[in-house]
Amino acid sequence: MTSKKERTFVAVKPDGIQRNLIGEIIKRFENRGLKLVGIKMVVPTDEQIEAHYLVNPDFKTIVGAKTIESYKKKGENPPTEDPETQGQFVLDTLKKYMASGPIVAMCWEGVHAVEIVRKVVGGTEPRSSDVGTIRGDYVIDSYQLADTDQRAVRNLIHASGDKGEAEKEIELWFSKSELIDYRLVQEQMLYDVNLDGILE
Repeated sequence: MTSKKERTFVAVKPDGIQRNLIGEIIKRFENRGLKLVGIKMVVPTDEQIEAHYLVNPDFKTIVGAKTIESYKKKGENPPTEDPETQGQFVLDTLKKYMASGPIVAMCWEGVHAVEIVRKVVGGTEPRSSDVGTIRGDYVIDSYQLADTDQRAVRNLIHASGDKGEAEKEIELWFSKSELIDYRLVQEQMLYDVNLDGILE
């Protein structure tokens, strides 16, 4: 059964904050009809960052394989053919990148929240993200440039990959008391079966 209260985790990364895009990013999710139920600014530690990315124990292999595949699709040679090695490189650069300044951690709620947020955010690599997505509209970075510079790709934002990942990430970054249950007037337009009470 579809939940109208599905939640997902989003983080505006240090480059998003430095480029003054916090409000624009929040606006994109609000415009889609999602509800912000938790928000805070933190400077994460290396331990928090590693715990965050390794909520999925296969993170290194998955991200390494995705990066290698992206190189090959563009007719370029990846730095390595080993997904685990490439994934470890990505994790190491992410620690440096994510700890370089504050991030804005957010919890968003709504029907299909994980899927909708991923669609609005766009693909991990800005270079290949669709125009109309956050990454496609505001970033020009690529895996190739990031690897050449020995750094993480600067893509403004993190969004949970699936429902299970979202639950773990929300639990990692927020206590229960930091998440607020409340109702928005617009939820009647989004979710109520009958639009009663509109006409006087």
